[in-house]
Amino acid sequence: MPVDHATLLTLVFVAMLLASVATRTVLMRRQIRHVGACRDEVPAAFAGTIGLQAHQRAADYTCARMRLSLVATVVGALLTVVLTLGGGLQALHSAWAGVLAAGGIAHGVALLATLSVIGWIVDLPAVLYRTFVIEKRFGFNRMTPALFIADALKEAVLGAAIGLPLIALVLWLMQAMDTFWWLWVWAFWLVFNVLVMLIWPTFIAPLFNKFTPLADRDLKARVEALLARCGFQSKGLFVMDGSRRSAHGNAYFTGFGAAKRIVFFDTLLDKLSPEEVEAVLAHELGHFRHRHILKRMALLAPATLAMLALLGWLMQQGWFFAGLGAHAADTATALALFFLVLPSFTFMLSPVASHWSRVHEYEADAYAAQQTRAADLVAALVKLYRDNASTLTPDPLYSRFFDSHPPAALRVARLQAMG
Repeated sequence: MPVDHATLLTLVFVAMLLASVATRTVLMRRQIRHVGACRDEVPAAFAGTIGLQAHQRAADYTCARMRLSLVATVVGALLTVVLTLGGGLQALHSAWAGVLAAGGIAHGVALLATLSVIGWIVDLPAVLYRTFVIEKRFGFNRMTPALFIADALKEAVLGAAIGLPLIALVLWLMQAMDTFWWLWVWAFWLVFNVLVMLIWPTFIAPLFNKFTPLADRDLKARVEALLARCGFQSKGLFVMDGSRRSAHGNAYFTGFGAAKRIVFFDTLLDKLSPEEVEAVLAHELGHFRHRHILKRMALLAPATLAMLALLGWLMQQGWFFAGLGAHAADTATALALFFLVLPSFTFMLSPVASHWSRVHEYEADAYAAQQTRAADLVAALVKLYRDNASTLTPDPLYSRFFDSHPPAALRVARLQAMG
């Protein structure tokens, strides 16, 4: 008796989706229980630097975010089922076919854009609750409803101006380049990523935030001396008005090649001493020195090529569409189905990605300890843990699965050993 590939795909997809939801749920519940159980005692490593009240605030903040994530996980899984096996994607396909020629580029763009809007609407309650309830309750939110709406409108305009032509070009390549279309789409993806890194700092980021040159002369001289020691050239040092939206502090590099910029949140500069700011920047320079971004791109590029090649093969199989609740077998439907179900199949790779990221963080810390004082980075991290309400006591299993940064105690202990 021949194997019913469509039925088999349905069963495998359901099993993978349930496994990912169950794993996420178990790990998040472990995180809530572990953080709650450690709530009333500051870890010994931080007893002299972080008070009990700040530690309890971080625990409550972590648990509140975890509970929201639990709900969002279930809602996201239900949406995926509704759009695939529930026939939602096929219904949208048929609805747009009454207006636009089914299978055409315009029809495909409309279908994929509608999916994006649906996803945004479904996510909106969680975003609003996180921003205006959780972040406000713990003193982080500075976003006003008017600013939230303004940001949403800007994002919508950018999404339409960039996203719609992008989708149209991808669909055209998929239809026009025959069997090996995925090579052309992959090449375009590489070029597009480089272009985004080039234009984001200058043209897109300023639409949402104000960037001003670093005015503190002493800090600027300190930072420029560090850059000279590390052999790093940048387009400039800028301060971003992050305090308009949140009390969280951060610093980052943006751009590519000669367009690289160093950006400090104004909230970060308000919290840290010049020595601590220098240490945080040295950590970021460590990522540059170890070529972490290039290494990630070097891994992501062939992985993306393999996924596109897999999609190229799957869209030639009728059971791929039938097994995921679709009757139409055009390029836009294939693209939508593939990226709707992909997270369920790649979820179990999360610990590998998280481990690799933590290794990079340790390498960047070690570089910072060579270029500045390790004690200054420790002091900066402790302040950021405290002021950002980052838990000092994550569940070990949850942390191994999800955390891109090492747990606070392990990270500080390693830096202190570097002395």
